[in-house]
Amino acid sequence: MSTAAEKMPLSAHLREARTRAVRAAVALLIGTVIGYLTSDFVMDVLRAPITELAESRSASLNYDSVTGAFDLQLRIAVYTGIVLSSPVWLGEIFGFLTPGLTAKEKKVTFGFLGAAVPLFVAGCLTGLYVFPRMVAVLTSFAASEDSTILQASYYFDFVFKIVIATGVSFVLPVFLVVLNFIGLLPARSIAKAWRAAIVAIVIFAALITPAADVLSMFFVAAPMALLFLAALVIACIHDRTRGYGRMVGDPHVEEERSGRVPITPTERTRTCSA
Repeated sequence: MSTAAEKMPLSAHLREARTRAVRAAVALLIGTVIGYLTSDFVMDVLRAPITELAESRSASLNYDSVTGAFDLQLRIAVYTGIVLSSPVWLGEIFGFLTPGLTAKEKKVTFGFLGAAVPLFVAGCLTGLYVFPRMVAVLTSFAASEDSTILQASYYFDFVFKIVIATGVSFVLPVFLVVLNFIGLLPARSIAKAWRAAIVAIVIFAALITPAADVLSMFFVAAPMALLFLAALVIACIHDRTRGYGRMVGDPHVEEERSGRVPITPTERTRTCSA
């Protein structure tokens, strides 16, 4: 912990926290206003698959209450505001926390953010690319004589969950690297689990994409598999650089960490002879 952070009294920390919270709240408010003004554009993007579907059959988005349209527009505004203001409130959070971190902890934290944020954005964009295909395939199971009437709030939740789940899945390999860097997950353990990881990735891709759309499944599974392999390579390089590739739980590793030096049979014999 830095000396400046240690010397700051509790009242100063509280004032700083309040100041940063106000800044984050203002940024969120501004982002929400922008999100409200651009909610029609967001709805056009979400409505595009339904509009395309309506060309071949009866399909539409519907609201189940008088305030349904306003509620959905408000939710879109809030979610958009959170995304747009994320650089500000993330900066305020880490600006408040980093003075109390060691140099190594700061390096790991900022390295994690530098990798996680772009990957999360890439995952969300992949989800946005996939969801129109999912809507088209899933609604194709209905007969052409039937009408597809979707509740707007349910449809928005469906798309939102797909986008967020895909974004989070792209960040998971970064957690593996972080656990490796802090010494909790050696590269050997990651390498041993590569088959299970690939199977889990394929199952996840199959669950969030339609079974009939192999291309969408490939676009989800392939980047995740490459990211897992990249995490494994980084972990292997890190372990080799640090001079250890042994698993946590190895008695020799635990003895070294605890400061106890094991007595070899030769040394034990010498001690007994003396």
